[in-house]
Amino acid sequence: MTLYKEAEFINDKDIMFAVASNIISVTILFLPRYIAENTVSADGWLTILFGGLIAIVFGWLLAKIASSFPNQSFLSFASYLVSKPVAIILSILFIAQYIAISAFQIREIATLSHEYLFDRTPIEVVCLAFILVVVYAVSGSRAAIFRLNILFFPFVIGGLLLLIFFPLGAMKLENLLPIFESDLKGIVQGTTSSLHAFLGFGIVLFYISLVKKPQQTPKMTMLGILWPFFFYIIIFIVCIGVFGNAVTNNLYYPVFELSKTVSNPGNFIERFDSILFIIWTLIVFTTSLMAFDIAVLLLNLIFKNANKMTIIFILSPVITFLAMLPTNYIAVNQIAKYMAYIQIGFLVFVIFLLGIMLLVKGVKTND
Repeated sequence: MTLYKEAEFINDKDIMFAVASNIISVTILFLPRYIAENTVSADGWLTILFGGLIAIVFGWLLAKIASSFPNQSFLSFASYLVSKPVAIILSILFIAQYIAISAFQIREIATLSHEYLFDRTPIEVVCLAFILVVVYAVSGSRAAIFRLNILFFPFVIGGLLLLIFFPLGAMKLENLLPIFESDLKGIVQGTTSSLHAFLGFGIVLFYISLVKKPQQTPKMTMLGILWPFFFYIIIFIVCIGVFGNAVTNNLYYPVFELSKTVSNPGNFIERFDSILFIIWTLIVFTTSLMAFDIAVLLLNLIFKNANKMTIIFILSPVITFLAMLPTNYIAVNQIAKYMAYIQIGFLVFVIFLLGIMLLVKGVKTND
């Protein structure tokens, strides 16, 4: 028995685009700052390398576990592997996590908007406007969410390429030196920050039931991680090359500040930062949308008779409240760091738990 109508199914390539978009998110805007805090000069690229390689391994394992149960929901195969009560507890924890992620993404884009564009508009108004758009999108088809990812992806990649190439002339080689000066503690802390930036692959665990033929999903998940993997390394090096480690460490959104330094030939793009802001709005929109949708999906699996729109209307004020809870960007920054450690620990725990139980029990086909 299938869970969805034919029109709701997606292919494995859709997963690749969704994973890449979900990983990039708003995190890339401040990732260089997190890494520069713990490393010297441009050594942070090593932490992105290590974090990315770890994420690729975990992403493959997670997708391999999920694809072993084609067209089955997370609650279904988790119930088989670890018992239904434990599966429900895991689902509730994931619901809380994705509600927090959606709220964080919305608050970050509202903070960015308030800081650089709408300085006279109350941040609450920006948050409310953004979440209303997210609510409208999450109310529709789940397959449409993946179509949006595919639609926006070329614009995102194009914007990132421009962000890399335009500031190259402002880079200074001395900002990248000396090399290999960071201590082991700094590398480990930087790797942890980098790993958190790659955790968007966790959506595969919940959207695998939409993939009609998931045999290639592990490969597509790895490819989805590789896209941001390369961009993260290059953008970090460009940031350090332009600003230096000390300045990057003290910029709240170093990547967005990088876009403001752009001087392009002929000045054919007068406000490149505005263009980049539009691109980041698209990225944050799809990331918060998928986080919101996964929370709704899991609640629908637990409460089978609950109406989807009812769940959305209940969660919307909760997410809005959480987005407004931090009093300033310093509080947002602290919460983001705590969330990073919780997300890493919980996702790694779930991967190992489900993986070990899969080895013990084997695969059970869906009836």
